[in-house]
Amino acid sequence: MTEAQNPLTPAAVEMTSFTMNLATPERALAIGAHPDDIDFGCGATLAKWAADGCDVHVLVCTDGSKGTWDPDADEQALIAVRQDEQRAAATALGATGEVVFLGWPDGELESGMTQRRQVAEVIRRTRPNVVLGHDPWKRYRLHPDHRHAGLLTTDGIVAARDPKFFPDLPLPHHRPDLLLLFEADEPDHAENVDGFLEAKYRALTSHHSQFESTMKSGDDPELTRFRRRVEDKLVTAGKAAGIELAEVFKLIDDL
Repeated sequence: MTEAQNPLTPAAVEMTSFTMNLATPERALAIGAHPDDIDFGCGATLAKWAADGCDVHVLVCTDGSKGTWDPDADEQALIAVRQDEQRAAATALGATGEVVFLGWPDGELESGMTQRRQVAEVIRRTRPNVVLGHDPWKRYRLHPDHRHAGLLTTDGIVAARDPKFFPDLPLPHHRPDLLLLFEADEPDHAENVDGFLEAKYRALTSHHSQFESTMKSGDDPELTRFRRRVEDKLVTAGKAAGIELAEVFKLIDDL
């Protein structure tokens, strides 16, 4: 993730009405483009649900192989490191479900039928009540992986719910109840995440390979500033929703 797509850049959100706090789902599936995207986008919400007994699953679409500023870095070694980091991050959030990697090359993700089939298969296997993912309609988004991961989330839900899509998959079709899109320009749902800042921070700092590039944090003072930016993002979202700390989403309930 480059500086232009800094996930901690404050958003100018001017919303006066939010739905608040879903009932804790039995199962949730979070879909992200890269390792760490889920933790930035909805980590505190997942931690809250996991603490209340939700079976949290994580699906990462790319291999994270371009997540470095070192042009001489070994890509295969970086892929292995980023997978280990994502597993550690899921553990930090309290997730007990699957951590799945589709493994598409970083920066080259597409929202084609092959990828849609993969996402639909994971949805049918994990059978989430709630799916979380990137908002594919975010305006002026630069990173193609985020756009395509968002489209794969929405298109994968449609394919997973309808039995005539991919009938060769040896799994029954499944329709989730709700979809929460993070990074939305016009969020309309807030999750109160007071008490789960530390879990989100632990998950994010599990991604050691991203300290220099995404987190701009190479030592303890810089990590302290990074933690403050994480908290400030939750505070800003919370003010818009009238609470102390929040993660905000576009809620789609007609699936």
